[in-house]
This record gives sequence, structure tokens and C-alpha cells, in this order.
Amino acid sequence: MAKMKQKQGRRPRALRTHLSAEVRVALAFGLPIAGALLLSVLASGLAGTANGQTTAVPLLGGIGVVSWLLGLRWYGLPGMGLRGGRPLFASIGFTTLGWVAFLILRFFFVPIETITSTGAGRAFVYLLLFEAFAVQLWTFGLLFRSLADWRGPLTAAVGSGILFGAVAFLLFRESFTADPGSLLYFALWGVLYGIIRLRSGSLLGAAIIQALHTFSAWIVLAPPLPPPAGPLQSLYLGAAAAYLVIIWRLWPKEVEDYRV
Repeated sequence: MAKMKQKQGRRPRALRTHLSAEVRVALAFGLPIAGALLLSVLASGLAGTANGQTTAVPLLGGIGVVSWLLGLRWYGLPGMGLRGGRPLFASIGFTTLGWVAFLILRFFFVPIETITSTGAGRAFVYLLLFEAFAVQLWTFGLLFRSLADWRGPLTAAVGSGILFGAVAFLLFRESFTADPGSLLYFALWGVLYGIIRLRSGSLLGAAIIQALHTFSAWIVLAPPLPPPAGPLQSLYLGAAAAYLVIIWRLWPKEVEDYRV
């Protein structure tokens, strides 16, 4: 019986598909990107923006839509981490630790230009639907579950977390600089969320708190634009250290800690 539980903890059973685990991982990674690029091209052709540039909305929206369709087909809502109840509240509680730590450091290191509410409602809806829910649906829903089937839950948590950090570094509005400290911060932010997804079994709480995290730290408490490089680097390094501590405390030690 113990061996059976251990096996299930390391290799969750895939649902509703006869594709191999390797193929599912490749499709889970590539199809949302392809769908996002296609939607971005169509949106650019129909509407267009200044100087021919597109916003992140079609990209992130396309990633979310394709991930939703694939995830429902392969795993269903619970398998994608779309769970309420205790998993939801556990996810909220764990993610709040990182949010509070970051917000405290934000007060100390980066100056506040103004406290604003102009356009705040629209900004929060964008953060919640696109930067938070759509990206987490891909990374900690579809890709997490595919990686867990292939290489196990811990690999899924770290791998999907690194991908989340890469997307955040490239597309999120709080990515102000490209330097080693910034890269480290975004990577550890993603790994923290990946471990929280593994420990709680839900991504919904993390998506809600992620939107509140960005909204409070960078929208309501608006920094100078661009933020000064020195204080911003200190903030990223301090937050990375705090995230490392939380990751260490949440790191699963028993198979029973997995909530895939």
C-alpha cells in the first residue's frame, strides 16, 4: 500500500488522452505559445497599435485560452489545480507570506512617487485575468501537470516555476531592468509559486494574491518611472532571499505532502 501511494505521488496518472508523457509536455509547452502568437498577429492586423506594436494582452490571453482547452481535455478542473475549499485557502495563505515580505521590502527600498487610484480598477482586472490567471493556468496548471506525469511533482514545481519567472521577466509590467538580480528574483518568485502549487494543490489562491501583489506594490504605490536602479536591485535581492527562506520551509519532505 505504501509503495502504491509513493508511486502515485511521483507519477500522477494522466487522464483522457493516449498521448505519451513526453508528447504531452511538448504540446503543453508549444501549443499555448503558438496560439498566443497567432492571436497576437490577428489582433495586430485587426486593431493595430501605435508604431505597429502589440500589447501583452493577446499574448497572455492566447496562452490562457489554449491552456484552458488542453487542460480540460487532458486533466479536468481538479487536475489543473482549479480547486476550491481547503486547497484554495492553503494556496492563499502560503502565497500571502511572499506578498507581505515583498511589500515590506518595497516600502524600505524603492521610493513611492505617488499613491494613485486612477485607472486602478481596469489595471487590477488586467493583472488578475492576464498576468495572473492566464499565465498560471499555463505554467502551474497545464505544464505542471504534464511535467508531473513525466518526471514527477518536484520537477514539475521547479520547471513550471522557472517558466513562470521567464514569462514574468519578459512580459510583466513590474519587470523594469535586465540584470542578474532581476533574473534571480523572477526565477525564485516562480519556484515559490510552483512549490505552493505542489503543497496546496490549487493555483487559484496564488493567482489572486499575485494580482494583489503587483497591484499594491507597483500600481497603488507607484514608483518613479523608471525606478532607480540601485534601490530596485536591493529590493529584488532582498525579496529573493525572503523567497528562498519560504521555499525552504515549504519544501515537501514526504510523499504525502504532494498535492498534484
